[in-house]
Parts: sequence; structure tokens; C-alpha cells
Amino acid sequence: MPGAGACRRVVKEDDVLSQHAETVDMTAARHAGAESAADNATSKQLLDEILDSLASDKAEDVVTIDLRGRTELADHMVIASGRSTRQVAAISEKLVDRLKQEFGRLSKVEGKDAGDWVLIDTGDVIVHVFRPEVREFYALEKMWLPTEPR
Repeated sequence: MPGAGACRRVVKEDDVLSQHAETVDMTAARHAGAESAADNATSKQLLDEILDSLASDKAEDVVTIDLRGRTELADHMVIASGRSTRQVAAISEKLVDRLKQEFGRLSKVEGKDAGDWVLIDTGDVIVHVFRPEVREFYALEKMWLPTEPR
């Protein structure tokens, strides 16, 4: 009776597949909830959390630049300094962790290993954390701050 054994095996496989599908659906629902929480955060709320994080980690010379209407890259840019490569890396790491905990938002990070200039792209807000010498060399504020009329 090879036919009966084959039938039983199909039923077992169907049970396993349906259980797997239910698990996948539940996981997807959880991720969708986390993504919607991240999407619900306005750029202003995100900016406020970033500024609070930078202040609590003693970042220096924090400058906020409003990019709305000037570029589609982001709504805001924040530029800050740390006194050393270690502090720049620590400020950046803590900021990324706080944004993940508070908003469920995963940020893209570049330059953390070197610690001279760390770029954190949160989507709505781009954050640059520099060592002072590197910040002075690149002078991003001059490039992005509105020019004053002459």
C-alpha cells in the first residue's frame, strides 16, 4: 500500500508548511508594526531626539540646517563635533542605538571605525559628527547654510 503512506506524508508536509506560513505571517505583522512606528515619527520628533542625544553626550558646536524645499535628500541636517575620535564614535553609536530604541528606526552609518567624520542617515535627518579639525576642513555649514544677502 504505497499509496496510503504517500498520502500520510503529504498531510504531514501540509501541516508543517501551514505552521511555517502562520509563523511567517506573525513575524511579518510584528515587523510591519515596528516599521509603522518608525514611519509615524515626524522629522521634527526625530530631530528633537537627535538633538537631545547629542546634548546628553556632550557634542559641541551643534548646528541644525533646515533642508526642506532645498533638497529631497532630507528635511534637516545636523552637524556636531566631538573632541576626539573616541568621542565621535561614541556619540554616533549612542545616537544610532537611541533612534533604534525610541523609533525602531535603523540608520545607515558611515565612517564610525575611523572616528574622524561619522555620517548617520536616518532618512529624514542627516547627522554629521566630526572631530573639530576635520569639520573645519570640510566646512559643510558654509555649503548648506543659507547665504545672507549683501
